[in-house]
Amino acid sequence: MNLGDPFVNSSLEEIQVALDGGSLVLHSVARSTSPDRKADRSAVLATFTFASPAFGTRNSDPGSEPVFAVNPLLATGTGTPGFARAFTVSGATVADFSAGPGKTEVKLSEVSTTSGYPVTLTRLTLSTASALTQNAAHG
Repeated sequence: MNLGDPFVNSSLEEIQVALDGGSLVLHSVARSTSPDRKADRSAVLATFTFASPAFGTRNSDPGSEPVFAVNPLLATGTGTPGFARAFTVSGATVADFSAGPGKTEVKLSEVSTTSGYPVTLTRLTLSTASALTQNAAHG
């Protein structure tokens, strides 16, 4: 997970609150070098809207389950996911996540999306810089 500049020092709980009513946009191709850069070479495959609250339980557990207004939903594009970008309800970029098969932060029920067909988000893993540092030190 790559955090946008305004959220770099945020706790998991603060990130969870920031996503209330926001969105998670699934893109094709690899993520950009920074969430603060426009994702203009990538097609939008689907947009999930977070409920408010966005997480059933707000805590420091990175495995806390996200809650979406609609899941599954119909894909708006055809392709293989490369990353997902999360936004606040006001449109500020919170973070970029790896997406697709393998060891990724966003997991879907399908390997690819087809416009007009259902896609289900099955997992979203949150982490912060401090959590990543702790995992690297203990991993």
